[in-house]
Amino acid sequence: MFDTLARHFGQDSLAATDPSQRSLGLRGTAALWLGANVVVTTILTGMLLVPDLRFGQAMFIVLLGSALGILPLVLVGLMGQRSGLSTMVLARASYGVHGAKLPSLVNLVSLLAWSWIQALLAGMSLNYAVEATTGYSNLPLFTVLCETLVVLIALRGHLGIERVERWAAVGMLLLAGAVFYAMGRNFAFAELFAMPVEPRNEISAGVAFDIVIATAFSWIPLAADYNRHCRSQKAAAVGTWVGYVAATLLAMGLGAAVSGFSVLAGMQQTYDPAVLLAGFGFGLPAAIVVFLSVMTTNVMCVYSATLSYLNMRPQTRFWKPALAIGVLSILGSQIPGILDNFQNFLLIIGSVFIPAFAVMIADYFVIQRGSYLEADLLDPRGGRYRYLAGFNPAAFAAYALGAVLAYYWGWVAPLAFGASLPVFVLTAVFYVVLRKWVLVPRMQAA
Repeated sequence: MFDTLARHFGQDSLAATDPSQRSLGLRGTAALWLGANVVVTTILTGMLLVPDLRFGQAMFIVLLGSALGILPLVLVGLMGQRSGLSTMVLARASYGVHGAKLPSLVNLVSLLAWSWIQALLAGMSLNYAVEATTGYSNLPLFTVLCETLVVLIALRGHLGIERVERWAAVGMLLLAGAVFYAMGRNFAFAELFAMPVEPRNEISAGVAFDIVIATAFSWIPLAADYNRHCRSQKAAAVGTWVGYVAATLLAMGLGAAVSGFSVLAGMQQTYDPAVLLAGFGFGLPAAIVVFLSVMTTNVMCVYSATLSYLNMRPQTRFWKPALAIGVLSILGSQIPGILDNFQNFLLIIGSVFIPAFAVMIADYFVIQRGSYLEADLLDPRGGRYRYLAGFNPAAFAAYALGAVLAYYWGWVAPLAFGASLPVFVLTAVFYVVLRKWVLVPRMQAA
């Protein structure tokens, strides 16, 4: 029965995508990444910035941080477009055919955590809207319903996701515009810009910049998974940059504005426009923005978590881990208190992924001069990327240094301008030095 049903699911695999079958142009790529990042967790991040910072200052930091932080994601996406391979298969070239299983496992766990948080936030927004409309409230039920829909879409594979993202991106833009219009009619944006600083979340300008950068870096593991379906390098690079930066400004701007207006109105601080505008009869449209944002992003998380699992167990059929991960996402969304440490979760994600992908980018663009042997990457034995029993010592040494620096500069002695960019640059440089002159691996025959 399951095999018959599985015929209707996506048949995605780790194999390189055929250039003639690629489905994403410039507009489709921009819509994909816009839909991905207009998400409730990004809106929640915007809430953390105001009133700790002035609204204008917060938006400048968001623009600068997202414009710079997205560049590594663009580079990894280009790696996927050129090779047709997923992110974690590409990691085999820098970490080794067996070494890449570690970042795959870390990515799988982190995407599960993202999915739990987003499912709960979506359930909260939908529950609020239904309760305000009908009086009925059941947060666990609405959370499960949201995540079940996510799983059904993810099981359709990348083509199903792309179709949903295009329409959802248009819907979110229209609804977000309506939400900003409603806020402008009921609140004064001049007061928001003049709002005095009030420390609430211990967010300095440097921490805010680091959080914005970390948000961008949290998307890197997904970059090649989707951009390997881009028709051209221009679509992969420009579409990703434009879609992501526009989405971050919109989502964090919405969260910061809602936060500021809720404080100015004497309400409990919130990120949710449905809560802010419910008293003005606009709560339901605002809740739909949050609901759609979670659907588009959470689908991508479940799909990429599935590809990470396949990198560890390549012989598994796509639908089996997709379904299992979806069930785990539904169960995890019921964990009490998972939102309590959201800010720390963002910084931990940055500490984990920044050095990991600094190594990957340095290996591809500096050591390998922008070219991998795709057949060897898909070889279970690793081919020339086998290194030392399937592990590249230089990659793990550089990653360890980067992780230590990220921890020290992020938690022990925080830098005024944030740790993300220094950690990325130093990890990449250290890897190049190690790989070229210290821990030079004996390459296997191609």
